Amino acid sequence: MSSGTCGASYYGEPQMTASGERFNPNAMTAAHKTLPLGSKVRVTNPRTGESVTVRINDRGPYVGGRCLDLSTAAFAAIGNTSAGVMQVKYEVLAR
Repeated sequence: MSSGTCGASYYGEPQMTASGERFNPNAMTAAHKTLPLGSKVRVTNPRTGESVTVRINDRGPYVGGRCLDLSTAAFAAIGNTSAGVMQVKYEVLAR
């Protein structure tokens, strides 16, 4: 299993995802550049200890230093969306 620490951002624009489903900002989903679509990933905010489990259904983010682009709901569950980006710990639970 892979894990690590990186920057996570969020997005909420309605669009089609790489998995072919319509993006839902209220779903617990995320984008990652290389993990297989459908992977489950636990994302933790190390500052608060809060975590959320997301399903990878899209590709991205394409900004240096970031490895996850969370749905608005997933980001809000563990952090403050006004921050825009936060450092997170992630752990791949299933591929």
